[in-house]
Amino acid sequence: MQDAGFFATLLKDGRRLLSWTALALLGSGGFALFLSTRGEFLPHDMAFLGVTAAELRSVAEGKLVAFMLHDRVAFGGTLLAIAFLYLWLIEFPLANGEPWAWWALLLSGVVGFASFLSYLGYGYLDTWHGVATLILLPLFALGLTRSYASLNRVASLRQVLPRAESLHWSSVEGRGRLLLLACGIGMISGGGLILLVGMTRVFVPQDLAFMGVTPGDLTAVHPGLISLIAHDRAGFGGGLCSCGLLVSLCAWCARSSRSLWQALALAGASGFGTAIGVHFVIGYQDLLHLLPAYLGCLTYMTGLALAVWGYRSRSATHSGAHHR
Repeated sequence: MQDAGFFATLLKDGRRLLSWTALALLGSGGFALFLSTRGEFLPHDMAFLGVTAAELRSVAEGKLVAFMLHDRVAFGGTLLAIAFLYLWLIEFPLANGEPWAWWALLLSGVVGFASFLSYLGYGYLDTWHGVATLILLPLFALGLTRSYASLNRVASLRQVLPRAESLHWSSVEGRGRLLLLACGIGMISGGGLILLVGMTRVFVPQDLAFMGVTPGDLTAVHPGLISLIAHDRAGFGGGLCSCGLLVSLCAWCARSSRSLWQALALAGASGFGTAIGVHFVIGYQDLLHLLPAYLGCLTYMTGLALAVWGYRSRSATHSGAHHR
């Protein structure tokens, strides 16, 4: 019997560490939603601003707080979506040694963790987020390192990111996959734009119109208030980019399965459900502002429905042929 080391046995092939990372993201997303539904902020946020939550709620008749919390709800939903897709990747294609799943985790992780660096550009360091990053990044990196050895060997880049057999415009399932791919690319672009706006202008005109304030009004409340808001915007933008990468690669590479469609359904419900739903809760229903989210959700849900329909039809045909 091979003399296995204690830590090597505990860590195994690295998937356990990656699963811990995914579960931590799931918990973080849930915690963000919990605090937002209660209308609460983190203690270090209030300490940074030097004001109480009650004082903050008095600004713009409460619309400032509603706006800030809507960003955090959207960010929390994005974390849930990423976590669901991570868990699927880890437990299914990565467990089978499929290289594309490893690269999907790596690329989305690089984008997600790197987006933390955007916070350094506007003067607010979220200490809780920073500590969580310092804890999760080594776990994630070690998990990827150990799981790399279990991948099936490939000879070319085309084999690393193979196109799924069902990805053909001529089939219902293929059209569904292509719509999911288009949505994923749109999420990457939209997330990048939100990240850029969060690091520069912070607000779009519709944001200021909803709150009924100017940037000068917000600076008068506290000089660092816009920096805190920018932190939330950039975090959501980075998370959306990361999630878009996962959706795109799943649509392009993943083999059709019931578990895949379930994971994508959970991710879509979490991401789009929170990002769109919170706008109705706070009364921020500007059509121009929400139009990209509406189009993205429609594309995603239509694509998923077509992919599932085509997959079930194909499965039923194969099953009938087998029984005959």
